[in-house]
Amino acid sequence: MYIDQTGEQVTLTRDCDAIQVPSGERMKLPAGSSGTITQALGGTYTVITSDGYMVRVQSKDADALGKELEGGAVDKPASEAPEDVEKAVWEELRTCYDPEIPINIADLGLVYACRVKPLSEGGNRVEIEMTLTAPGCPVAGTMPQMVRDAVARVEGLNDIDVDLVWDPPWDKSRMSEAAQLELGMY
Repeated sequence: MYIDQTGEQVTLTRDCDAIQVPSGERMKLPAGSSGTITQALGGTYTVITSDGYMVRVQSKDADALGKELEGGAVDKPASEAPEDVEKAVWEELRTCYDPEIPINIADLGLVYACRVKPLSEGGNRVEIEMTLTAPGCPVAGTMPQMVRDAVARVEGLNDIDVDLVWDPPWDKSRMSEAAQLELGMY
């Protein structure tokens, strides 16, 4: 797999949250710790810490890495109508990247379904069915939470359900034409 490596050395300016790859365990990185950014896509950063952990740092903590905050702002749909909220959800899904593949999960064809349903008490529930490129993919523990965190930025969502499914299995035919071109598979 292609890895977009920046190789930039960073020292954290403040404590920040991180998600370990591939376990999905949350951890706190202390101010003053250092690491190397290996990928920066969609406002999130994959970092190898000086003590050997591979972690994802979300856009809300980019400033701790000395980066400008990207994303993280609430995405306001045109209305609370399910079709407007769904459009905003898809925009957020395009900010989610696998730590090793420089294509967003929507264009990779990893999102099989995105359904927005109005709730009787107001607001909406989104149900996302997604997969990974292979059942043994090391981000199985982190990707669903990364998707939840991104989609939570959409205003008007009261409930988010992300299901990881394996049927049907993913294959390259699910990728957008642009993604296939970028990865040299078209």
